[in-house]
Amino acid sequence: MKSFVLSFLFVCVVALPVGAEENSVRVGSDRLGEWIPLLEGRRVALAVNQTSRMSETHTFLADTLLARGVRIVALFAPEHGLQGDSDAGEIVENRGDTYRGVPVYSLYGQAKKPSSKQLRDVDILLFDMQDVGVRFYTYISTMFYLMQACAEADIPMWVLDRPNPCDYVDGPVLEEGLHSFVGTLPLPVLHGLTVGELAWMIKGENWGGTAGLDLTIVPVTGWKHGDAYSLPVKPSPNLPNDKAIAFYPSLCFFEATQVSVGRGTYMPFQVVGYPDPSFGDFSFTPVSLPGFDKNPLQCNKVCYGIDLRDSIPPKGITLRYLFRFFQLLGCRSDFFSSPLFFDKLMGTSQVRQGMLEGKSEIEIRTTWQEALAAYRILRGKYLLYPDNRGDL
Repeated sequence: MKSFVLSFLFVCVVALPVGAEENSVRVGSDRLGEWIPLLEGRRVALAVNQTSRMSETHTFLADTLLARGVRIVALFAPEHGLQGDSDAGEIVENRGDTYRGVPVYSLYGQAKKPSSKQLRDVDILLFDMQDVGVRFYTYISTMFYLMQACAEADIPMWVLDRPNPCDYVDGPVLEEGLHSFVGTLPLPVLHGLTVGELAWMIKGENWGGTAGLDLTIVPVTGWKHGDAYSLPVKPSPNLPNDKAIAFYPSLCFFEATQVSVGRGTYMPFQVVGYPDPSFGDFSFTPVSLPGFDKNPLQCNKVCYGIDLRDSIPPKGITLRYLFRFFQLLGCRSDFFSSPLFFDKLMGTSQVRQGMLEGKSEIEIRTTWQEALAAYRILRGKYLLYPDNRGDL
């Protein structure tokens, strides 16, 4: 089977001079005129959510294609659902839903991978979702399982690429034994790839038996690694703005503790607190908040801590906030309300164990540098966009 990057025509996958065409960013779906003629007469499935919109018109990709006569036979939705309004971790089962008469299948219920029956009438599958560049952000897990399913069913898959808004390489590389839906691939916490580049890596490394997949990547133009990119649509309920996205890789580990990161407020992943007045002068109260979180941690309790909305996010990840609250809670093991989940998010048990042993952040960071250096070399093989930043 083949693998392609679509520039102005199909060519063998190479690192093209993407981004030289114009100054404004055009995501893969925006390049409609170049690829939509290739869908004529084909039965198309879309893996999409609320982020799958055209840049200029903000029109949902499915609506755009239907209006142009494309025959869409199935829609596949990831965590948070097709509209992006389900809570984090909320199971979305298949209920026979349709969108404009097209069946909608959830890939965040009992099944995380489409069945052969759901793919039976599909000639080609298009993936178009906005990722945030973090290993435990589950849209890339959904993409991985879709790639597996398409490889097994001999169905071509296209990835309509989008920029990475949190474009760094940092954190522990996922270790054996800690695989889960928040960690399906041997990546660091911040993988420094677009979804197109990651798809190419998955196929190139034959992860999940995907080497035979007929893969096409429709690249972004007007963007390169290191360029800032502000998301036009929030990618999930609790990442409402650029600041939340930037702090998310460092603060998400609190999800395995009793410390709140502002779910149930309009400041998620921008504030950190615990129901103890000695933890800080800043306070907030998580409440059930439709559109953000209906059942947040520490619901209806006043939490005290820190406000990061005016702070400069780290260029990568930092453990300083974890250390601060770990020390405020007495450096006890019960700081980790779910030790295994913490390790799965981190991708290793060495961070939690190091904290309990009294090691510093610098000492803990050294434990992941060797694997991270090897990953950087691997990443270099699959870059589709220039990256002249040196050692990230």
